[in-house]
Amino acid sequence: MTIHSEAITPAENKAITGAQLVVKALREEGADTIFAYPGGQAIDLFDALYDAPDIRLILPRHEQGLIHAADGYARATGKTGVCMVTSGPGATNLVTGIATANYDSVPLVCITGQVPTHLIGNDAFQEVDIVGITRSISKYAVTVRNRQELGTILKNAFHIASTGKPGVVVVDIPKDIQQAPGSSAYPKQACIRSYKPNTQVHPGQIKKVMELLANARRPLLLAGGGVHISGASHRLAQLCGLTGIPVVTTIMGKGAIPSDHPLYVGNIGIHGSFAANNAVNHCDVLLSIGTRFNDRITGQLDTFAPDAKIIHMDIDPASISRNITVDIPIVCDAANGVAALLQKASPLDVGNWQAQIQSWKDAHPLGAENGKKSALSPVAEPGCQETLTPYFIMQALNTEFAEAIIATDVGQNQLWATQFLDLNEHRQLLTSGGLGTMGYGLPAALGAKLGCPDKTVIAVTGDGGIQMNIQELATAIAYELPVILCILNNSFLGNVRQWQEMFYHRRYSGTCLRVRKSCPQSCSAPGTHCPPYVPDFVRLAESYGAVGIRVTHPDAVLPALQKARENTKTPTIIEFIIGCEENVLPIVPPGKPLDQMELN
Repeated sequence: MTIHSEAITPAENKAITGAQLVVKALREEGADTIFAYPGGQAIDLFDALYDAPDIRLILPRHEQGLIHAADGYARATGKTGVCMVTSGPGATNLVTGIATANYDSVPLVCITGQVPTHLIGNDAFQEVDIVGITRSISKYAVTVRNRQELGTILKNAFHIASTGKPGVVVVDIPKDIQQAPGSSAYPKQACIRSYKPNTQVHPGQIKKVMELLANARRPLLLAGGGVHISGASHRLAQLCGLTGIPVVTTIMGKGAIPSDHPLYVGNIGIHGSFAANNAVNHCDVLLSIGTRFNDRITGQLDTFAPDAKIIHMDIDPASISRNITVDIPIVCDAANGVAALLQKASPLDVGNWQAQIQSWKDAHPLGAENGKKSALSPVAEPGCQETLTPYFIMQALNTEFAEAIIATDVGQNQLWATQFLDLNEHRQLLTSGGLGTMGYGLPAALGAKLGCPDKTVIAVTGDGGIQMNIQELATAIAYELPVILCILNNSFLGNVRQWQEMFYHRRYSGTCLRVRKSCPQSCSAPGTHCPPYVPDFVRLAESYGAVGIRVTHPDAVLPALQKARENTKTPTIIEFIIGCEENVLPIVPPGKPLDQMELN
């Protein structure tokens, strides 16, 4: 990407160091909170921050937790998240978080320290080519080679991260560039000739869409995460209400229209609802907005929406017709596209189609399989007590928290949350959709709470995922963040275990979290003979200074959530004991069409 010096305003008289210019850039960009971890090649940056009390420096306990927190902060606030680390392992520890945020189009600027320019390429202590490492998983990555270009690069970084399809920009700053004196001028605006994202919709394409919809009898709208990113949710609900078009969502798109809206059908895909997946298979026009048609939602590609003309609206031209060939491509910002559709929209003749979809919903309501709408699982493991159902826990969250930001981890806990949580403008979901990153939930919740201190923030996680970044409980204590952490403990890496049960003949390899050296090599029947679980999450919570609660009975669920709400100084960890072999249903077996769902 070409840097253009004309973007820089006339130089000011006062000379400042590169590190001081970084601090000035943060102020100019409105970055009042950064998530950072110090080290030798970033010490000058931290020294400059020492004189900036207006910029809140958050010190998580691990760089991966740090970037997930910046991610959660960005998703919850709509601002660009900022993180800062040192070179070498500090930078490489960001890699998973960079990919996580970039997959989900989260605007982040990641500033990394680097060894001095004269040592680059000499295998210096803690030298890594972080630009080379992250180039394929970020929107843009650059090493600053010249102090005079630092201001322009930082200005461009924030612009690139937050415009078009948002994403992650990595700015690698060698130590000598941080120390070098230079102009204190900072550009007023970005100037990048090669970067001109299109946001406006072509009226001719809108006309084609309206003509196609006017003749449709079974139209369907598919909303993805791009609807949330662009702020198009309110207009989308208006569009559906006016036209009568039913709506299905991806996991990232859930909440684009309120979950209780009469036209909302459900999520589609591998764990989509019976009605939503059937609606895709039988629609005659599919209007997709803000989704890239990944394999988690399409099932077998050549059977996806087989009878439909497909319209694809997305800000990223590279995503259109990449996985699914579409009939009408529209490259634009989703908010602008939906607004243009709304101006031309009128009621459609879809009464019979709505009735058909309702009949599918009535025939197989989500969560009803095997009595999962009850509080206790009717089929317990051999010799075990009955256990709480995830459905009951999610419904309790719906009941107790009308307004909340809910961050999930990845695995069964995420899938149950996206199935059963009611989402709307008052209840927001943060989750790793594209990369599927375990360990995301807790630090993302902390970032969300730092960005939105007046909102209730809840993390839903599994007993596996929580242990990947559980050290961030110390961060929650340090900054007095009263997040509510709901751990669904089934003693397994549950999503993989479910696949082992359903498709690998119950060969539970590497998924039991109770396993000990003394256990038999082969096991496919968990029960009371299993060793006790490690760690004891209640005692672990208390050791950090948090409140710990274990819940095993339905009568204790709401009181535990109410106690957590009342605790406004420290995090509350609630461990819900669920069945070892609870499954997420429906499920589309790998490589199968969406209509070949296993319901129980």
